[in-house]
Order: sequence, then structure tokens, then C-alpha cells
Amino acid sequence: MDQEYERRLLRQINYQNLPKKSRMTKSLGAASSPVSVKSGDRFIPTRAGSNWSINFHYANENCRSPTQNHKAKDGSSDSSKDAVAYAALLRNELLGAGIETVPEPHTDDRRHEVLAQDSYSLFRYTVHTKRVPCDRSNEVSPFSLSPLSNKSHKLLRSPRKPARKISKIPFKVLDAPELQDDFYLNLVDWSAGNLLSVGLGACVYLWSACTSQVTRLCDLSVDGDSVTSVCWNERGSLVAVGTHKGYVQIWDAAGGRKLTCLEGHSARVGALAWNGEQLSSGSRDRVILQRDVRTPPCAERRLQGHRQEVCGLKWSPDHQHLASGGNDNKLLVWNSSSLVPVQQYSDHLAAVKAIAWSPHQHGLLASGGGTADRCLRFWNTLTGQALQSTDTGSQVCNLAWSKHANELVSTHGYSQNQILVWKYPSLTQVAKLTGHSYRVLYLAVSPDGEAIVTGAGDETLRFWNVFSKTRCTKESKSVLNLFTRIR
Repeated sequence: MDQEYERRLLRQINYQNLPKKSRMTKSLGAASSPVSVKSGDRFIPTRAGSNWSINFHYANENCRSPTQNHKAKDGSSDSSKDAVAYAALLRNELLGAGIETVPEPHTDDRRHEVLAQDSYSLFRYTVHTKRVPCDRSNEVSPFSLSPLSNKSHKLLRSPRKPARKISKIPFKVLDAPELQDDFYLNLVDWSAGNLLSVGLGACVYLWSACTSQVTRLCDLSVDGDSVTSVCWNERGSLVAVGTHKGYVQIWDAAGGRKLTCLEGHSARVGALAWNGEQLSSGSRDRVILQRDVRTPPCAERRLQGHRQEVCGLKWSPDHQHLASGGNDNKLLVWNSSSLVPVQQYSDHLAAVKAIAWSPHQHGLLASGGGTADRCLRFWNTLTGQALQSTDTGSQVCNLAWSKHANELVSTHGYSQNQILVWKYPSLTQVAKLTGHSYRVLYLAVSPDGEAIVTGAGDETLRFWNVFSKTRCTKESKSVLNLFTRIR
């Protein structure tokens, strides 16, 4: 090739590779002061300003779809754990991160910030004088043909927790005729003796999870009344029944007899909560009555703080505080001695029926709002501060914490009619269960803490294996698994 032609060709290529501003400068100054351009046949890019950790993070994010980046993901799947392990392995080999164990996929995206200190010396030809003491027991054999480093071998040998499988179908379905589709009622509860109480119309039925035997506890149709709430005491021997006329009846489940009938409310009693031998009842008359069942009915405490119907009541695990939710969008916290609420939360935009105290963290309270709110909110009742919240996309009807893990389950109404299992505090969805055709208004947890039962206006009760005592894929040993579905 002609040397003059080669020089002109290289000059043209270099000119096209220049930025526009440099082209303009060279074109303006070409007539007055010609510049001789030295060109070569190699292009070496500069990587001095490159942040390899950020680029690596963006490469992972670009592999996801937009819906995956903004929606809560199921972190317990095998594919997500494999992706996390593969990303950690790449960091070891490319960035020298020195990761020896596979991080949990549930952790926050800030895990990408935990990178190698040696990445700052990438492409710097320096020798580290600091010697790291070698572990002869985990050192890779010199005869190994593997190209991986010692840290990567430790990473691959690190134990991994098996994924917990949650069945998406109920293991048992029961018919529940006349189960009311009313957001403000609480008609299902599970006792410590493995008895399920259900309010159907004017009657209360007991279903034994051990024998599948169904017995009728009471019938209020004789008095022209109906059941609006049921609640077992902690021992599972007494069941309280709230009625439409404002009465609270105490029944002995074993003997099948009524012990007492408490008056005091002028409207239906939709919420009940036991605290030892004391029973709290919330009514449509906006009053909460707290009474000791061992004393005469006249000994009672009246708690007035809500401006509309009280639809949610829960006592804290330490028996010191009572949380109440109302149709006035308020969440109130009472102590065991005061007649006025010690805390008041007004962030919800709809009725607050779903209330649950965490059994794992003292003072942690979760609440859910109705159709106009749809949010799960968490509160630190020790300081009165709001912790975090998430929009569930549908009406929150009930909440319950797991006894064995830092997880909780929520049931929903308009418009998804679904059951969601959340991991706290990351608030990632562990599972989504569907099957009810109406709002999932009722929820109760089994005494062993492994199964839940949900009820809806479609007049069915569905049993799900949601929580597990041991994080493994083995079948749950709950006594409820001995029975098969009847539908």
C-alpha cells in the first residue's frame, strides 16, 4: 500500500473518532496553523475513571425486567439463590472480593456495596506487602486443575439453606354455610386445644382438628340474635361470643354450657380479645369494655377513644398493652391501667381491622388499612414512631405473625382476594395464595403455628400450610396433615 495513502486513511479514521468539539477546533485552526497529527495502529482505552463495582451492579440490574425490579420477588426460589451464588463467584474471580459464604437473597440491594477492597488496585501493577495467613486446612491443592481461587472454593463448599416450599393449594377445604361477608365481624378463631370455632348465622360450631368432629355450641336464633364475633381464651377452655344485640356470652367448650352473659354494649360486638381472665370487647357503639369474668359484671373499665365502630382488638404478648382499630381510621394503644389511649396513630386512610403484635420484637405492632388505604404499616410502640409501610394493592382484612420465624401473613379483600406471606423487615413476598372468590375476611393460626385457616363470603374455610418450625422442605408434622381435603 502507498505510504501517503495509508497516512491519509489513518488521519481520516482518527478525525472521525474525535469528539465534535475537537473537530470544530481543528477545522477552524486548520487554515492558519496546520497541525501535524501523529497516529498509530493501536487504540488503548483508559479505565482510570471506571468504577467496576457499579458497572457490575448495573450489569446485574439490566438482566432483570422492569416488573422484577419494582415488584416484590420470591426470594426462596432456587433460581434466585443460584443467581446470588453466581454473582458472588464472579466478584471473587474478577474483583477479588474474598466472599466465602453465599449471602441471603432476601437481603437489601445494598449487598452490592459490600465489595472487595482490592478492587481499588485493579490494573495497578503494585505488590501488596501485607501477607494474609493461609489456612492449610482449606487451601486448594497445588495439583488441582480448577481455575478458581481459594476463596471461591470456600464459597462453593459453603452450606446452603434449602428453599422452603409453600403449597399454593389448601390441604383442606370445609363448607361454611351462612358465613357472613361483613368486614367488621370476626367469626373464626382457633383454640390452644386444637378446636376451631366458627360463627355461622345465629349458631357457633366447633370443629375438632384431631377428629374432624363438628358440634354445635350454641344457637342464638331463639332470642332473635346472631353471632358477630368469637374468641378463645389462652387456655382454650372458654369461648366468648359477641352478638348483634350487644351481648357477650361466655361458654364452656368442654361442657357445652353457657357460664354468663355480659351486658353493657348498645350495639353489635364485632371484636373480642382475651388477656388472662380479662375480656375486652369492642362494639359499634364506639366503646371498648374490659371486664374480669371472675368478678360481678358491674366491675368494668370503659375505654372511649374511637369515633366510629371498633373492629379490631389485640393484646400484646406481654399483656401490658391493648391495640384497637376502628372505622374512624385510627389505631389506638392503651395500657392496662389508663382510661385514655397512650398512643394514637392516624396514618391509615381507611378502617383499621387488621392488627397483630410481633412475638419476636418487643413493642412491634403491625396494622393494615381498608380499601381506601391498602397499606401495611409497622409501629414501634415503645417510642411511638412509624417504622415502615408498604402498599399491598388491596384491602387488608387480617394479619398474623409466625411464631417460629420473622414472617407474617395478611389476608386481603377488594380486589385481589388473596393471601400474602411476608418476610420482615425486608417486606418481600414469600408466597401468594389464591383460591377464595370473595374477600378473605377471617384468619386464624393453628396452635402449633404451622397452619392457618381462612374464611370468606364464598362460604368456605380453607386450610394452608404456611409457616414451618424448621426451615426445611420436609412435610410438616402438624396433626392437621392427617386429614385430606373434602372438596
